[in-house]
Amino acid sequence: MPEHRRSVAASLIQGVFVLERDRQEKRTAHNALAPIWWNFFEFECLETLVDPIDSSIFGIIFEYQPKNFPNHIYPMYVIAFRGTVIRRETRKRDLLLDIKLALNGLARDSRYQTAFQAVESVVTKVGPHNVWLAGHSLGAGIALLAGKEMAKRGCYIETYLFNPPYISAPIEKFNNPNLRNGVRVARSVINAGLSLAITGSRNNTSHEHKDPFSTLCSWTPYLFLNPKDPICCEYIGYFEHREKMEGWGVGRIERVATKSSVVSILSGALGSDGEALRLIPSASITKNLIDKEQDFMAAHGLIQWWEPHSYWQSKIYKLSLQ
Repeated sequence: MPEHRRSVAASLIQGVFVLERDRQEKRTAHNALAPIWWNFFEFECLETLVDPIDSSIFGIIFEYQPKNFPNHIYPMYVIAFRGTVIRRETRKRDLLLDIKLALNGLARDSRYQTAFQAVESVVTKVGPHNVWLAGHSLGAGIALLAGKEMAKRGCYIETYLFNPPYISAPIEKFNNPNLRNGVRVARSVINAGLSLAITGSRNNTSHEHKDPFSTLCSWTPYLFLNPKDPICCEYIGYFEHREKMEGWGVGRIERVATKSSVVSILSGALGSDGEALRLIPSASITKNLIDKEQDFMAAHGLIQWWEPHSYWQSKIYKLSLQ
């Protein structure tokens, strides 16, 4: 059943990609290629989400409309977001958004604000338990940011993130495991020290400090990662390293460190919203451990997530607050 949900979510995201290509190539009505991606699962395109800058379609609100008996594994609505499209009509805007994502500036962009308004509207109408969020790459970044914001409000939306960008050096790509561990431990100690120094000075002047990272513990998005994809592979190391630190009895250092990065710490010190998009306390991780050679496009692509094979490995990671 989880495999089926993964395939459905990935197919609906593909529908968003193809609908934007239909728009660019002026395919309409019976010539359009996108509807097959949602009609097969008895979803309908209720509303398209359009970027106010370049007029591209970046998301769709799908409504489940079974013709016979409802399949209760599907929600009433799925809100899906596509990733970057490297075509003349979209590449400038999409690549700019990729840069904003890397600099923690996505939340201030009009595309994200359009997306979040749609999520907020649907959740207000039917409740969080009747909605899925789904996204690939840049779209996964949008879905992750929207899901985090709703979770902070106590609305936990089932969320499917395919190849979500982890903006950091891809330490997971280092071949030497001892080097990987050494770099991560050093980074944890440095980040924790910086964070404690800065937040400690803040707490001297404020007796009330709400930790948004800890409020997200009850939200567990599904992350689908390929170890050969440098865009998302560091999520694997992030969660595995945190688990190791907990096992070594130094979990508090890692909990402080994972809530921060040098960029987010410094931006926070300057008074801006420095919370990094990638920082989530809990997740259900599925790795694609297929052993065949893959280039970047294959490792980062969406198609791998509905391919039938036995190379999936899944694990749930939960943050310990002790």
